[in-house]
Amino acid sequence: MNPLKILISNDDGVFAEGIRSLAIAAAHRGHKVTVVCPDQERSATGHGLTLQSPIRAERADELFCKDIKAWGCSGTPADCIKLALNELLDERPDLILSGINHGPNLGTDIFCSGTVAAALEGTLEGIPSLAVSIASFNWKKFDLAHEIALNIAENVLTKKWPQNLLLNLNIPPCESSEMGEISWTRLSIRQYQEQFSKRTDPKGNTYYWMAGEAVKDLESAGEGPSHWPSDVSQIDAKGPSLTPIQPDLFWKGSIKDLPILEKGNYLTR
Repeated sequence: MNPLKILISNDDGVFAEGIRSLAIAAAHRGHKVTVVCPDQERSATGHGLTLQSPIRAERADELFCKDIKAWGCSGTPADCIKLALNELLDERPDLILSGINHGPNLGTDIFCSGTVAAALEGTLEGIPSLAVSIASFNWKKFDLAHEIALNIAENVLTKKWPQNLLLNLNIPPCESSEMGEISWTRLSIRQYQEQFSKRTDPKGNTYYWMAGEAVKDLESAGEGPSHWPSDVSQIDAKGPSLTPIQPDLFWKGSIKDLPILEKGNYLTR
Protein backbone atom coordinates (compact mmCIF):
# COMPACT_ATOMS: atom_id res chain seq x y z
CA MET A 1 0.00 0.00 0.00
CA ASN A 2 1.04 3.65 -0.34
CA PRO A 3 2.94 5.15 2.59
CA LEU A 4 0.67 6.43 5.34
CA LYS A 5 0.99 9.48 7.57
CA ILE A 6 0.79 7.91 11.03
CA LEU A 7 0.51 9.69 14.38
CA ILE A 8 1.49 7.52 17.36
CA SER A 9 0.85 8.17 21.05
CA ASN A 10 0.50 6.21 24.30
CA ASP A 11 0.03 6.65 28.05
CA ASP A 12 3.24 4.92 29.19
CA GLY A 13 5.40 7.86 28.16
CA VAL A 14 8.03 8.67 25.58
CA PHE A 15 10.63 6.32 27.09
CA ALA A 16 8.41 3.22 26.94
CA GLU A 17 9.65 0.28 24.88
CA GLY A 18 6.23 -0.36 23.39
CA ILE A 19 5.85 2.97 21.63
CA ARG A 20 9.41 2.89 20.28
CA SER A 21 8.86 -0.61 18.92
CA LEU A 22 5.62 0.38 17.17
CA ALA A 23 6.95 3.65 15.76
CA ILE A 24 10.16 2.13 14.42
CA ALA A 25 8.29 -0.81 12.88
CA ALA A 26 5.88 1.55 11.12
CA ALA A 27 8.76 3.66 9.80
CA HIS A 28 10.56 0.56 8.51
CA ARG A 29 7.44 -0.22 6.46
CA GLY A 30 7.89 3.11 4.71
CA HIS A 31 5.23 5.09 6.56
CA LYS A 32 5.74 8.70 7.64
CA VAL A 33 5.68 8.50 11.43
CA THR A 34 5.21 11.24 14.02
CA VAL A 35 5.17 10.53 17.75
CA VAL A 36 3.47 12.85 20.23
CA CYS A 37 3.11 11.26 23.65
CA PRO A 38 3.41 12.10 27.34
CA ASP A 39 6.88 12.94 28.62
CA GLN A 40 6.32 10.51 31.52
CA GLU A 41 3.93 7.71 32.41
CA ARG A 42 0.30 8.83 32.61
CA SER A 43 -1.52 5.52 32.75
CA ALA A 44 -5.18 5.38 33.82
CA THR A 45 -5.74 9.10 33.17
CA GLY A 46 -8.75 8.34 31.00
CA HIS A 47 -9.82 11.15 28.68
CA GLY A 48 -8.60 13.87 31.02
CA LEU A 49 -7.51 17.21 29.56
CA THR A 50 -5.11 19.80 31.01
CA LEU A 51 -7.02 23.05 31.54
CA GLN A 52 -5.42 24.72 34.58
CA SER A 53 -1.74 24.70 33.58
CA PRO A 54 0.30 25.17 30.39
CA ILE A 55 1.13 22.23 28.14
CA ARG A 56 4.74 21.97 27.05
CA ALA A 57 6.20 19.86 24.25
CA GLU A 58 9.88 19.09 23.69
CA ARG A 59 11.46 17.30 20.74
CA ALA A 60 12.50 13.72 21.41
CA ASP A 61 13.66 12.55 17.96
CA GLU A 62 16.82 11.01 19.41
CA LEU A 63 14.78 8.31 21.18
CA PHE A 64 13.59 6.90 17.87
CA CYS A 65 15.11 6.10 14.49
CA LYS A 66 15.95 8.39 11.61
CA ASP A 67 13.06 10.24 9.94
CA ILE A 68 10.69 9.89 12.94
CA LYS A 69 9.67 13.22 14.42
CA ALA A 70 8.86 12.92 18.11
CA TRP A 71 7.67 15.13 20.95
CA GLY A 72 7.37 14.47 24.67
CA CYS A 73 4.37 16.39 26.00
CA SER A 74 3.62 17.47 29.57
CA GLY A 75 -0.08 16.72 29.13
CA THR A 76 -2.32 13.68 29.10
CA PRO A 77 -2.65 11.24 26.18
CA ALA A 78 -5.77 13.08 24.97
CA ASP A 79 -3.86 16.38 25.23
CA CYS A 80 -1.13 14.89 23.06
CA ILE A 81 -3.50 14.06 20.21
CA LYS A 82 -5.21 17.45 20.39
CA LEU A 83 -1.88 19.28 20.42
CA ALA A 84 -0.52 17.19 17.56
CA LEU A 85 -3.54 17.71 15.33
CA ASN A 86 -3.89 21.43 16.02
CA GLU A 87 -0.31 22.65 16.44
CA LEU A 88 2.52 20.19 15.81
CA LEU A 89 1.63 18.36 12.60
CA ASP A 90 1.94 19.90 9.15
CA GLU A 91 -0.57 17.44 7.66
CA ARG A 92 -3.59 15.57 8.94
CA PRO A 93 -2.64 11.92 9.61
CA ASP A 94 -4.19 9.00 7.77
CA LEU A 95 -4.07 6.85 10.90
CA ILE A 96 -3.62 7.20 14.65
CA LEU A 97 -2.06 4.37 16.67
CA SER A 98 -1.95 4.36 20.46
CA GLY A 99 0.42 1.96 22.21
CA ILE A 100 1.86 -0.55 22.41
CA ASN A 101 0.57 -0.36 25.97
CA HIS A 102 2.41 -2.21 28.73
CA GLY A 103 -0.56 -4.10 30.18
CA PRO A 104 -4.10 -5.04 29.09
CA ASN A 105 -6.93 -2.70 28.16
CA LEU A 106 -9.86 -5.08 28.41
CA GLY A 107 -13.55 -4.66 29.08
CA THR A 108 -14.86 -1.66 30.94
CA ASP A 109 -11.28 -0.74 31.94
CA ILE A 110 -11.21 1.19 28.66
CA PHE A 111 -13.06 4.02 30.41
CA CYS A 112 -9.97 4.85 32.51
CA SER A 113 -7.37 3.91 29.88
CA GLY A 114 -5.18 6.72 28.61
CA THR A 115 -4.14 4.49 25.70
CA VAL A 116 -7.73 4.08 24.53
CA ALA A 117 -8.44 7.77 25.20
CA ALA A 118 -5.69 8.84 22.80
CA ALA A 119 -7.16 6.64 20.07
CA LEU A 120 -10.67 7.83 20.92
CA GLU A 121 -9.58 11.44 20.48
CA GLY A 122 -8.56 10.52 16.95
CA THR A 123 -11.91 8.80 16.33
CA LEU A 124 -13.74 11.92 17.52
CA GLU A 125 -11.76 13.87 14.90
CA GLY A 126 -12.83 11.45 12.17
CA ILE A 127 -9.41 9.79 11.84
CA PRO A 128 -9.07 5.96 11.74
CA SER A 129 -7.63 5.00 15.12
CA LEU A 130 -6.42 1.83 16.81
CA ALA A 131 -5.36 1.20 20.41
CA VAL A 132 -3.00 -1.73 20.95
CA SER A 133 -1.95 -3.37 24.22
CA ILE A 134 0.03 -6.35 25.43
CA ALA A 135 -2.17 -8.15 27.98
CA SER A 136 0.64 -8.38 30.54
CA PHE A 137 2.69 -5.88 32.51
CA ASN A 138 5.72 -8.17 32.48
CA TRP A 139 5.90 -9.27 28.82
CA LYS A 140 8.56 -7.21 27.02
CA LYS A 141 8.54 -8.76 23.55
CA PHE A 142 6.75 -6.31 21.25
CA ASP A 143 7.71 -7.57 17.77
CA LEU A 144 4.66 -9.78 17.32
CA ALA A 145 2.32 -7.11 18.68
CA HIS A 146 3.50 -4.38 16.33
CA GLU A 147 3.33 -6.76 13.37
CA ILE A 148 -0.28 -7.71 14.15
CA ALA A 149 -1.30 -4.10 14.84
CA LEU A 150 0.18 -2.73 11.62
CA ASN A 151 -1.22 -5.59 9.53
CA ILE A 152 -4.71 -4.99 10.92
CA ALA A 153 -4.55 -1.22 10.44
CA GLU A 154 -3.25 -1.45 6.87
CA ASN A 155 -5.80 -4.12 5.97
CA VAL A 156 -8.81 -2.22 7.38
CA LEU A 157 -7.70 1.02 5.71
CA THR A 158 -7.56 -0.64 2.29
CA LYS A 159 -11.14 -1.83 2.80
CA LYS A 160 -12.37 1.60 4.01
CA TRP A 161 -12.41 2.24 7.74
CA PRO A 162 -16.02 2.82 8.91
CA GLN A 163 -16.86 6.22 10.38
CA ASN A 164 -16.70 6.42 14.20
CA LEU A 165 -14.96 3.05 14.50
CA LEU A 166 -12.29 2.73 17.18
CA LEU A 167 -10.46 -0.60 17.23
CA ASN A 168 -9.16 -1.88 20.55
CA LEU A 169 -6.54 -4.61 20.07
CA ASN A 170 -5.15 -6.73 22.91
CA ILE A 171 -2.35 -9.23 22.29
CA PRO A 172 -1.80 -12.25 24.57
CA PRO A 173 1.65 -12.51 26.19
CA CYS A 174 2.95 -15.56 24.35
CA GLU A 175 5.13 -16.64 21.44
CA SER A 176 3.68 -16.91 17.92
CA SER A 177 3.84 -20.73 18.13
CA GLU A 178 1.40 -20.65 21.07
CA MET A 179 -0.88 -17.92 19.77
CA GLY A 180 -4.39 -18.70 18.55
CA GLU A 181 -6.41 -17.04 15.81
CA ILE A 182 -7.51 -13.44 16.14
CA SER A 183 -11.22 -12.89 16.83
CA TRP A 184 -13.71 -10.08 17.04
CA THR A 185 -14.69 -9.76 20.70
CA ARG A 186 -17.19 -8.10 23.02
CA LEU A 187 -16.17 -5.88 25.94
CA SER A 188 -16.14 -7.69 29.27
CA ILE A 189 -17.67 -6.28 32.42
CA ARG A 190 -14.60 -5.87 34.63
CA GLN A 191 -14.84 -6.01 38.42
CA TYR A 192 -12.12 -5.79 41.07
CA GLN A 193 -11.45 -7.22 44.51
CA GLU A 194 -9.95 -5.24 47.39
CA GLN A 195 -9.52 -2.09 45.37
CA PHE A 196 -7.69 -0.11 48.08
CA SER A 197 -4.91 -0.90 50.51
CA LYS A 198 -5.16 1.18 53.71
CA ARG A 199 -1.75 2.24 55.02
CA THR A 200 -0.12 4.58 57.53
CA ASP A 201 2.68 7.00 56.74
CA PRO A 202 5.68 7.65 59.10
CA LYS A 203 3.76 10.50 60.78
CA GLY A 204 0.83 8.25 61.63
CA ASN A 205 -1.51 9.61 58.97
CA THR A 206 -3.74 7.24 57.02
CA TYR A 207 -3.47 7.03 53.26
CA TYR A 208 -4.81 4.67 50.59
CA TRP A 209 -3.11 2.90 47.70
CA MET A 210 -5.20 1.61 44.82
CA ALA A 211 -4.23 -2.05 44.57
CA GLY A 212 -7.25 -4.00 43.34
CA GLU A 213 -6.96 -7.23 41.37
CA ALA A 214 -9.30 -7.86 38.45
CA VAL A 215 -11.74 -10.74 38.86
CA LYS A 216 -11.07 -13.26 36.11
CA ASP A 217 -14.55 -13.38 34.58
CA LEU A 218 -14.56 -15.22 31.25
CA GLU A 219 -18.30 -15.00 30.63
CA SER A 220 -19.59 -11.49 31.33
CA ALA A 221 -19.78 -9.31 28.24
CA GLY A 222 -21.88 -6.43 27.01
CA GLU A 223 -23.22 -5.47 23.60
CA GLY A 224 -22.34 -7.42 20.47
CA PRO A 225 -23.12 -10.71 18.72
CA SER A 226 -23.67 -13.44 21.30
CA HIS A 227 -21.36 -15.85 19.44
CA TRP A 228 -18.41 -13.48 19.83
CA PRO A 229 -16.21 -14.28 22.84
CA SER A 230 -15.55 -11.70 25.51
CA ASP A 231 -12.18 -9.98 25.19
CA VAL A 232 -11.05 -11.48 28.52
CA SER A 233 -11.90 -15.04 27.47
CA GLN A 234 -10.19 -14.53 24.10
CA ILE A 235 -6.96 -13.45 25.79
CA ASP A 236 -7.26 -16.34 28.25
CA ALA A 237 -7.38 -18.67 25.22
CA LYS A 238 -4.17 -17.00 23.92
CA GLY A 239 -5.84 -15.38 20.93
CA PRO A 240 -5.55 -11.70 19.93
CA SER A 241 -8.72 -9.80 20.80
CA LEU A 242 -10.08 -7.08 18.49
CA THR A 243 -13.03 -5.11 19.84
CA PRO A 244 -14.93 -2.52 17.77
CA ILE A 245 -15.86 0.54 19.84
CA GLN A 246 -17.65 3.77 19.04
CA PRO A 247 -17.86 7.09 20.95
CA ASP A 248 -21.67 7.03 21.16
CA LEU A 249 -22.60 6.27 24.80
CA PHE A 250 -26.32 6.88 24.38
CA TRP A 251 -28.62 4.38 26.13
CA LYS A 252 -29.16 1.34 23.91
CA GLY A 253 -31.87 -0.30 25.98
CA SER A 254 -35.60 0.14 25.55
CA ILE A 255 -36.87 3.68 26.05
CA LYS A 256 -39.79 2.08 27.91
CA ASP A 257 -37.36 1.04 30.66
CA LEU A 258 -36.44 4.63 31.49
CA PRO A 259 -38.21 6.21 34.48
CA ILE A 260 -41.09 8.55 33.66
CA LEU A 261 -40.33 12.22 34.23
CA GLU A 262 -43.32 13.70 36.00
CA LYS A 263 -43.70 17.40 35.34
CA GLY A 264 -43.39 19.71 38.30
CA ASN A 265 -41.91 17.18 40.72
CA TYR A 266 -38.17 17.99 40.37
CA LEU A 267 -37.98 21.64 41.40
CA THR A 268 -37.29 22.60 45.01
CA ARG A 269 -38.98 25.91 45.81
